[in-house]
Amino acid sequence: MQVTDEALKRFIIDAGLVSRTDVAAAETDAREREQSLGEQLVSRGSLTADDIRRVEAHLMGIPFVSLKGIKIDLAVLSLIPEPIARTRNIVAYQKNSDSLEVAMLNVHDLASVSFIKKTLGLRILPRLTDTDSMKAALIQYQKSLKDEFGDIIRAASRSLAALPASTDAKGLERIAEDLPVVRIMDTLLRHAIAQNASDIHIEPMESALLIRYRVDGILHDAMELPATAHPAITARIKVLARLKLDEKRLPQDGRFKIDADGEAVSFRVSVLPTYFGEKTVMRILRESGGGFTLESLGFHGVGLEHIFDATKQATGMILVTGPTGSGKTTTLYTVLDILNTPDVNISTIEDPIEYQMARVNQTQVRPDIGFTFAHGLRTLVRQDPDIIMVGEIRDQETAGLAVNAALTGHLVLSTVHTNSAAATIPRLIDLGAEPFLLVSTLRVIVGQRLVRRLTPDRVEYAPNEDELAALATRVDLERIVQVLIEERHLPPRATVKDLRFFKPVVGGVSPDGYASRSGIHEILHVSRGIRDLIMKGSTADEIESHAKKEGMLTMLEDGIYKAARGITTVEEVLRVVTE
Repeated sequence: MQVTDEALKRFIIDAGLVSRTDVAAAETDAREREQSLGEQLVSRGSLTADDIRRVEAHLMGIPFVSLKGIKIDLAVLSLIPEPIARTRNIVAYQKNSDSLEVAMLNVHDLASVSFIKKTLGLRILPRLTDTDSMKAALIQYQKSLKDEFGDIIRAASRSLAALPASTDAKGLERIAEDLPVVRIMDTLLRHAIAQNASDIHIEPMESALLIRYRVDGILHDAMELPATAHPAITARIKVLARLKLDEKRLPQDGRFKIDADGEAVSFRVSVLPTYFGEKTVMRILRESGGGFTLESLGFHGVGLEHIFDATKQATGMILVTGPTGSGKTTTLYTVLDILNTPDVNISTIEDPIEYQMARVNQTQVRPDIGFTFAHGLRTLVRQDPDIIMVGEIRDQETAGLAVNAALTGHLVLSTVHTNSAAATIPRLIDLGAEPFLLVSTLRVIVGQRLVRRLTPDRVEYAPNEDELAALATRVDLERIVQVLIEERHLPPRATVKDLRFFKPVVGGVSPDGYASRSGIHEILHVSRGIRDLIMKGSTADEIESHAKKEGMLTMLEDGIYKAARGITTVEEVLRVVTE
């Protein structure tokens, strides 16, 4: 059974979830973009994806279940294999004598229900759940996998002691193809993917080999292996990434790809000589990493509207700024996904290509042969693109070409390394961009950081007067309260004293009380007032001050807003935002 747009529309209006005017506008946009009404309401920020799921489930007569804070019996959870649960967003949580209750996000995914019924021979009772519940359930798979993977790796590493030592390329290649080495690396990679790690660090020490994972932006020790495992594991990685096996004095970079339970995952490899041997870091890039929405990345309110407005422009520049690892590329790909319609030609020049997108012409820079961002961009404008994405503006030539491309009929997306949205403008001027050209091309600048998300079993608390006073010296708490009221997260007459924050539950759903990450942002809309300041040569502080008067939340303020929403903690926000 499918819920029609007309039925969805009637229920939403009757329940007062969205005004008639907003629903009518969403209907018009949905027809133009060939989307469903629900998809368009989510894109506009009128409702969340979970809101739409609840409405559809109600109309279809499917019960809703929350799995937040519930420990699922491992025997029941394992009835649906982890790869299927993760890719289809469906988990088993309760088994009766002849039936199995399953929680799912997509109430229309009857194919998965039919497959599970056929496989298990049980009557399947589908239940709707929300995104947070699904994440919490999937984390429970990871906990059981950790011990299993650790045992396999330790058992295989003991076999490495019997392998002959070798230093020449052919000998190292033979070692790299040995079964224990292959088993260790395959298990190590899959373990990291299951833990949702972004990076794997393999670090030689005097008497051991340390394996560390970066999960949600924080490095964690995963396991220690005997030091004798180091040469074989490094050789195996070099074989996979097609690096020189006998080169141990110079850094090397490479890349390889594996199939992990039907998901294509790429690994960007960096090998660096250190005192105790070569250290290897592998960045994990899920090629199916698309499918995000701006809302799921943490954008909201007026800032979200400014970004949508910028995407509707035929020309200009949309810039994202922040340090390495702050999610800039993911934000740009999400914007590209919105812009990726059949009637436009999109070309990119990247270093590296992190996600592959259908209908987008993606090009990898090759500085070693002279193919730089500037060279690639100069060529791209001759390829008749409507939209251009440049991986990074890092030099004067690239900055000039990007501005000129935005002036000559292209929408340009790119990243810049600065500490704030406002600081991007002086940085571009330092790179040679003329102020009078920037006022004609800049549309919106997004500054961002990533904070760890709290698990659903978080604990709410009321901050005391000293805590509020300390925060008030750094952010405008009254402005944050006003935004919370405008977005219906606080009642109309709420004050600063009504703010509530949250603490993690250590050892609950997650060992440290956090799971996954969310963005905190500042969205600088280049208004007429901002353009005047650019022409006057104003400083970044003056530009930011004016933007705040026009309603911009700074990254720190957006972080406190999200802490008040229960998405993260005040401590986590203060950890990642420096002023």
